[in-house]
Amino acid sequence: MTTHQESLLPGTQRALLHRIAVAQAEGRAPSLVAAVVRDGRAVWHGARTSVDGHGPDETVQYRIGSITKTFTAVLVLRLRDEGLVDLGDPLEKHLPGTGVGEATIAELLAHTAGLAAESPAPWWERTPGSLRPGLSDVLGEQPLLHPAGRRHHYSNPGYTLLGALVEEVRGAPWEEVLREEILDPLGLHRTSTHPQAPHAGGWAVHPWADAMLPEPMEDLGRMAPAGQLWSTSGDLARFAAFLARGDDRVLSARSLEEMRTPAAPAESADVVDGVTYGLGLQIQHRDGRLLVGHSGSLPGFLANLTISVADDVAAVVLANCTSGPLLGAVAADLVRIVAETEPRIPEPWRPLREVGPAVLELVGQWYWGTHGVGLRATADGLLLLAPLTGGGRRARFRPNGDGTWTGLEGYYAGELLRPVRRPDGAVSHLDLGSFVFTRQPYDPQATVPGGVDPEGWRGIG
Repeated sequence: MTTHQESLLPGTQRALLHRIAVAQAEGRAPSLVAAVVRDGRAVWHGARTSVDGHGPDETVQYRIGSITKTFTAVLVLRLRDEGLVDLGDPLEKHLPGTGVGEATIAELLAHTAGLAAESPAPWWERTPGSLRPGLSDVLGEQPLLHPAGRRHHYSNPGYTLLGALVEEVRGAPWEEVLREEILDPLGLHRTSTHPQAPHAGGWAVHPWADAMLPEPMEDLGRMAPAGQLWSTSGDLARFAAFLARGDDRVLSARSLEEMRTPAAPAESADVVDGVTYGLGLQIQHRDGRLLVGHSGSLPGFLANLTISVADDVAAVVLANCTSGPLLGAVAADLVRIVAETEPRIPEPWRPLREVGPAVLELVGQWYWGTHGVGLRATADGLLLLAPLTGGGRRARFRPNGDGTWTGLEGYYAGELLRPVRRPDGAVSHLDLGSFVFTRQPYDPQATVPGGVDPEGWRGIG
């Protein structure tokens, strides 16, 4: 993979190198490799290693653990977009006989199906997958710990079920579908279910001594869709660019935006920490930034992929140790360094291609009771409703072609915005989900619920 390090300023490059050098040294990682993506392409690659003369580059494979789940989620969203499944479908509809069939596909994607976090003993990450040949061996006798849909409880067996769903609907092994539908179209030729040279070895570092122990590298078998993949910082940089922008050969930008949308109820601690989960993607609010991506770990390896869509910057960090450096913090710092040192240059402002009088008639200042809002027509053909001052509800609206508009996010998501006209055709007010917005606060000329006092506005005396 060709990196474009000249695209970043020398000071930015040094700051990135310093951050991963500190992470490798203080985290006592045998090796650590990283990449930064901006504007849809890799612009920096760096590595640190304890072995002289053998530094890894963007072509060296590491095990990426649960980042595999994001690949599996993309496969499931492809099934949905083709109309082969609905996210609200119970698993039983497509994969009968599992014993957890009432859980929906969406709940499995968001880890809200109530399943246990792990498969039954022995520890599946350090034992052969042949010990768990069937789904019943992965799920065990008591696969459900919580009511479905009530709480986020991370579940590796849940993604094994999603991989089995892909196999059932496609009629082909998960690995084969993955290669055909994601890896080949995106050019991820160094991503595979088994290690391909050159690849890093997995190590455990003694917590109280600078000594190492090799970790076993087992084939996970049925658990593969939850964590089997090996990849490189180069391939994951391409994957990060795809997750941020979409690629219609694989999955549309709209479906990826859905994956990046919170889909799980947050625990109290999660609210404090600013973390939640979408459909196959972790979401966090950190240092004023909304970050999406996924972490991964298996014995001997750590991995993290982090994206700031607003900044159009992503980072990938991989290490070959069971524990040590906090790669989520490292990746977030790499994103922050680039975003703050070299802020994204916005696209030039451009006017609307065309704008009709019916749209211009709606824009400007409106009042919900006494609360002032502004309605603006944007260059993408939408309407933006936002408070005139301070915080409050804001949302974009798309046109429906009949003079009405539908909310796209927040409180007004799915709600209908309808201009109400007087007999002469002029707009009297806006009806937004039964809320009346008028040009003046409590306009007596409009149909305000409860009416307006005929004596109008007055002072104390």
